[in-house]
Amino acid sequence: MARKAQSSKTFPIYVLNGPNLNLLGTREPEVYGHATLADIEKAVKARAKTHGLTITFRQSNHEGELVDWIQEARTTGCGVILNAGAYTHTSVALLDACRAMNHPLIEVHLSNPYKREPYRRRSFIAEAADALICGLGANGYLFAVDALVALLKEEKE
Repeated sequence: MARKAQSSKTFPIYVLNGPNLNLLGTREPEVYGHATLADIEKAVKARAKTHGLTITFRQSNHEGELVDWIQEARTTGCGVILNAGAYTHTSVALLDACRAMNHPLIEVHLSNPYKREPYRRRSFIAEAADALICGLGANGYLFAVDALVALLKEEKE
């Protein structure tokens, strides 16, 4: 998949979160951890700042809104970190939007879907993603920032 380099110094990394992730910290903390989405956003912004980057951090329970944001990131972002939540396993629309990306895309999950119910083991997003990070809790987002920075550096070379 051909990627077009975009200056990461002027364009933010989009961190997009799907359905029910607004409930982090209270929804099944034994699976998803105790960090809230606000906690994750704060940590991700701090990590990006160490790389001289900014973050556009969003969450929606609506599939179409996530599609719109992925499309927006094509022209106003330098890459996407996507936790599509349950849409990971069901959304061809998100897959199509991700395939149209011209920047690095990293899929993130707090839990390890491969250790969970069989229906969670199918990711449509993975077909378009440059990398997948799962099972590391909130730290997975921080590793995704570092990985996306590495991918952006590779594009420049």
